[in-house]
Amino acid sequence: MGSTGSVSAWEEALLIALVQYPVPVIKGPEDIQTQVDQICRAVDSTKAGYPDLDVIVFPEYSTQGLNTSIWTYDEMLLTVESPEITRFKEACKRNDIWGVFSLMERNEDPSLPPYNTAIIINADGEIALHYRKLQPWVPIEPWSPGNFGMPVCDGPKGSRLAVCICHDGMFPELAREAAYKGANVYIRISGYSTQVNDQWIWTNRTNAWHNLMYTISVNLAGYDNVFYYFGEGTVCNYDGNVIQQGHRNPWEIVTAELFPRLVDKARENWALENNIFNLGCRAYVGKPGGEKANYLTWVRDLAAGEYKLPWDNKVRIRDGWKYYPDGVKLGPMPK
Repeated sequence: MGSTGSVSAWEEALLIALVQYPVPVIKGPEDIQTQVDQICRAVDSTKAGYPDLDVIVFPEYSTQGLNTSIWTYDEMLLTVESPEITRFKEACKRNDIWGVFSLMERNEDPSLPPYNTAIIINADGEIALHYRKLQPWVPIEPWSPGNFGMPVCDGPKGSRLAVCICHDGMFPELAREAAYKGANVYIRISGYSTQVNDQWIWTNRTNAWHNLMYTISVNLAGYDNVFYYFGEGTVCNYDGNVIQQGHRNPWEIVTAELFPRLVDKARENWALENNIFNLGCRAYVGKPGGEKANYLTWVRDLAAGEYKLPWDNKVRIRDGWKYYPDGVKLGPMPK
């Protein structure tokens, strides 16, 4: 279920807005301040246009851009305590709204690459969820692998929120982890160019259906003089059908009403469709209570740190040598 205009919502409806943010062209730290100004203005204006709005979502890289030649230098990085993040907090509190924002986060260990991070800020201006990308896009993204797992937080209107970043959404295991921990709304923020446009739609739909949860996903939009980013904010129902679909327009705002309680009721009452429940108690018709023993080799091997594909020794691209022949550059920017 989703409304067409979504200017207002009734008391059980979670009204969400996905901002197809124009891809930033970032050349230095001063350009980051321009994006922060623009994002905060967008929070103010979107809330003014949609007074009942509960959650606003901005794409990956909307704050610091995708300039691979400078994006790991100290001046280009933020922390969750940075003044820029304080401004996001103030914008959420000022507008009584929850917000999802992207940042490239300085590693606690300065000798290691930074994290690709998403935060959810609540309507009180507090960080409700802090997530670090678990599956950076190889072989290009030089980020440290996330070390916070897949956190879930209570959100407005009965929602339980989790967030993944871009390529994370291509891994059904991560969507399953979020659902297993109780998420009924799975947020995906991305900076994909058009090479994976179709796969974007497929995975948003399958992540919803396999786990009986809403998926709300938004991508950068526009041209950065190298790639075109396709926008196409997508809202999927817990049955896998698309509720709302954006186009390729920068600044397009995709809105929808969601009903988290319906997800909860489907999970409690469906049988054939209850994939996430049936996984853990197979064949409960033929065997009372179902079979609970692990039958998945890859799950056992991953848990033991022994995950290895039969064709592992034939996998050619195993590092980012082509893009970073001298390694990832850390520290201050060259003068």
